[in-house]
Amino acid sequence: MKLFKNILDSVKPHFEEGGKFEKLHPVYDGFATFLFTPGHTSHSGAHVRDAIDLKRTMITVVMAMVPALLFGMWNAGNLHYTALGLAETMTFGDKFLWGAMKIVPMLIVSYGVGLGVEFIFCIIKKHSIQEGYLVSGMLIPLIMPIDIPLWMVAVSVIFAVVIGKEVFGGTGMNILNPALTARAFAFFAYPTYMSGDKVWINTSADAGQSVVDGFSGATVLGSYATGGDVQYSVWDMFMGFIPGSIGETSTLAILIGAAILLYTGIASWRIMLSGVIGALAMGYLFNAFAPYAISPEQQSFMSIDGWQHLIMGGFAFGIVFMATDPVSAAQTNRGKWIYGFLVGFFAIMIRVFNPAYPEGIMMAILFMNVMAPLIDHYVIQANINKRKKRLATVKAA
Repeated sequence: MKLFKNILDSVKPHFEEGGKFEKLHPVYDGFATFLFTPGHTSHSGAHVRDAIDLKRTMITVVMAMVPALLFGMWNAGNLHYTALGLAETMTFGDKFLWGAMKIVPMLIVSYGVGLGVEFIFCIIKKHSIQEGYLVSGMLIPLIMPIDIPLWMVAVSVIFAVVIGKEVFGGTGMNILNPALTARAFAFFAYPTYMSGDKVWINTSADAGQSVVDGFSGATVLGSYATGGDVQYSVWDMFMGFIPGSIGETSTLAILIGAAILLYTGIASWRIMLSGVIGALAMGYLFNAFAPYAISPEQQSFMSIDGWQHLIMGGFAFGIVFMATDPVSAAQTNRGKWIYGFLVGFFAIMIRVFNPAYPEGIMMAILFMNVMAPLIDHYVIQANINKRKKRLATVKAA
């Protein structure tokens, strides 16, 4: 690392005021502070000195998503070869390599385009690079279908960075989760590439090969929504051997990431726990009213054991990595309980009651992102009113 430090120090004068690359200082500063802890010192006010800054925090979140990413690579290859009837003849390495060749380009496009837009805004506004996209750049590919074209990923990333974040002032100012903003844009702009049975499993084959008879690319939620047969067991859903977005299928891998986030204190356990409670409450409420469903398909969906909703679709991934976004989530402790509960509650409600969109976690989180400031406002106002009453009681005594 000393070599990189010496290189950065030698080129630093060119990017400082008066240097020939002065306008590109945010680019230099971004790479320098990514590789090494900034040497900036505070000259006024009270500050806590710590080696953990926003970049280090974001990198920890990225590392927590690595288990889901690696499993997603293998699962993409496994489902591809299963669709062609070749799964048993292919090794673990063959499946992982195939998935990596599909997913790594998505990561490169996501980070390349997203950071490019970030650098442009930094140069225009003359401020340091903002670190929030380190996480969004990983999240966006993980919540996309395997077959989405790369140019759609690029367009979605640009929309998310520009409209979802920069127009509000950048990292720390956005009201919506940028990664979910990208997915929502892709879902409504290119619906045929984001829904249906053909987008979750790549079925492209070489000459002489074809998809096996009886193959279905439907997700578990898609099968329930249409009243079809669900071909996957609870074990398959927990481990992740099912179709779905790249990073959302394996609850086990997501739980490993959740453990990392909770151990490091980065994510809120209140939001995660209350989100699970809200989902269970809505799930078991549906169980109670299942006999009164208006159609056999809806009755089938409402009859799913409430706890099974936790391992289906993108619920686990959303509640761990996106509902806990410290910027767009509620900030007060009581607000986090309310926010998380309603995310889980609405996620299952949308999932079951909206046959056109049998996955509710994205819509639930985006809706509660908008409501989070209101929740915090009323929580704080309630505390103020409580203190006023306490003060009035003391004065009266």
